[in-house]
Amino acid sequence: MEIDFHPVTAERWSDFERLFECKGGPHYCWCMAWRVNENRKTVPGKAGLKLSMKGRVENGIPIGLLAYVEGEPIAWCSIAPRETYKSLAGDETKAGVWSIACFFIKRPFRGHGVTRQLLVAAIEYARENRAKYVEAHPVDPDSPSYRFMGLAPMFEQAGFEHVRKAGKRRNVMSLAL
Repeated sequence: MEIDFHPVTAERWSDFERLFECKGGPHYCWCMAWRVNENRKTVPGKAGLKLSMKGRVENGIPIGLLAYVEGEPIAWCSIAPRETYKSLAGDETKAGVWSIACFFIKRPFRGHGVTRQLLVAAIEYARENRAKYVEAHPVDPDSPSYRFMGLAPMFEQAGFEHVRKAGKRRNVMSLAL
C-alpha cells in the first residue's frame, strides 16, 4: 500500500473535514483537546471546535499531516509547534520543539503500519520546518486511555528517549533532530 503524506492546509481542509467526519472519526473533538478553543464561548460544542481548527488552518498555523491512499485521506497525525498547544507537560527547557499529540487511522487501515509511517513522516515534516526536537506523549501498551497519543515502544524504536512521566499514563519522550 503506497501512502502519501501532506500537511493540512486551507487547500486540503475538505480532506481533513472528510476524514474527521467519517464513521468512527474524531469529529467529537476536532483534535482540539490540547489546543485553545477560541470559539468556546460563542459557538458551543463540536461546531466551535471545528471552527477553531479551521481558523488555525486558514491562518497558516501548522496542525498536522494527512495520510492518503489513492488520493483519499485515511489517517491523521497532529504535529505542530509546541507553542500552538496548551501545556502538554513536556520538557519546557528546550526551544524549537514540535509536539505530536494524536493519531487517527480509519479502521480498514489499522494494523498495517500506518501509524509508524505517519510518525516517520511527522518527524521529517518537523525537520523540514526547522524543529530542533520532536516531543511525544505516548502511553504504555497496557494503558486503558490516551492510546490515540501512540504507544511508547513505537517511539522508542524511532529513537525517542524517555524524559519523564506526565500524569499517571502519559510518557514524555523526545527526539533530537
